[in-house]
Amino acid sequence: MTDPVFEVGTARSVRAFHIMPGMPGPEGELHAHDYRIDIEVRRAELADGMVCDLDVLDAALEKIRPTDADAVTVEVFARWVHDTLAEPVRSAGGEYLLVRVWENDVAYGGYAAALV
Repeated sequence: MTDPVFEVGTARSVRAFHIMPGMPGPEGELHAHDYRIDIEVRRAELADGMVCDLDVLDAALEKIRPTDADAVTVEVFARWVHDTLAEPVRSAGGEYLLVRVWENDVAYGGYAAALV
C-alpha cells in the first residue's frame, strides 16, 4: 500500500521528429509524431495549499524543445522530459514526478522518480 499523497498535473501536445536506427522505412527514416505529454507531480504535504505551482509546470513545459535529443522511443522521450523538468519541479516543492508521453490515444511510454 502507498502512503497518501496530493497531486497536480498538466498536459501539452508537441510534434517531434525521430528516427529508429537500423529499422526499415518509414520508422527508419526521419518522421514526425504528434505526442501528448502528461506531467504529474506528487507531494505528501501541501505548502501554501499547493503541491507545486501549476504556472511553474507550464513554464517548464514551454521550454521543452529537444532539438538535439535522440527521442527514439516514447520511453526515451519521457526520460528526457523528466530530466528537463526535475529541477524546476523540485525547486517548486514537488517530491515525485511522473511523465507520460502518448504516441496515440492508447499507447504511451513513461518515466517516474522521486525528486528528493
